Amino acid sequence: RAGEISCRLLGCAVEAFDPTGERCPPGETGELVVTKPMPSMPVGFWGDADGSKLRAAYFDDFPGVWRHGDWVTFDDDGSCIITGRSDATLNRGGVRLGTSDFYAVVEGFDEVADSLVVHLDDEGHDTGGAGLGTLVLYVQLADGGTLDDALVSRIRTALRTELSPRHVPDRIEATPSVPRTLSGKKLEVPVKRILQGARADDVAARGALADPGALDWYAAKAASTPG
Repeated sequence: RAGEISCRLLGCAVEAFDPTGERCPPGETGELVVTKPMPSMPVGFWGDADGSKLRAAYFDDFPGVWRHGDWVTFDDDGSCIITGRSDATLNRGGVRLGTSDFYAVVEGFDEVADSLVVHLDDEGHDTGGAGLGTLVLYVQLADGGTLDDALVSRIRTALRTELSPRHVPDRIEATPSVPRTLSGKKLEVPVKRILQGARADDVAARGALADPGALDWYAAKAASTPG
């Protein structure tokens, strides 16, 4: 069927796990995991002498099981559909929000060159989110652009009408740059971790970034923000 992967590859013990580490029944979306070693698994990261970064990236959520970072849904016949990155999916009050949906709307504005959205959990932070956490949208403005009240209002309205009220950020802020890897991937999870108190050098390898200094602005913001 169109859009489906017809079967598991040879040598890959792939499953969908729920948050408790149990196998999801057919038709239920879960974390794509690999429960046994497979030929193409990396044995380590460059510069990760003790293996801690590899473990944190793939094995911390389900000990001894590789968590790939994608949502997958298996059918009764063994076929599956991968629906997107789980680490790029925001969970706001139990509702999953895909970050790519935000970007498709926000980056349609001429004034916006790039954008990044993060969801900060309530626990341990003064978010005022009433259990929903705080949704923050960072926009990198195009040359000559200004993040004034009018643009903020237009962005909020577009997200509400084109997506849903859940997609409307609690805060919209201008950023000098959106951190990306050399391959162009936005560093959503590292930025979230930095905003929640982690050191920039602990969450991303500078050599893998298109702009090695791009995380510094977020680190400075976290250091100056109470809570």
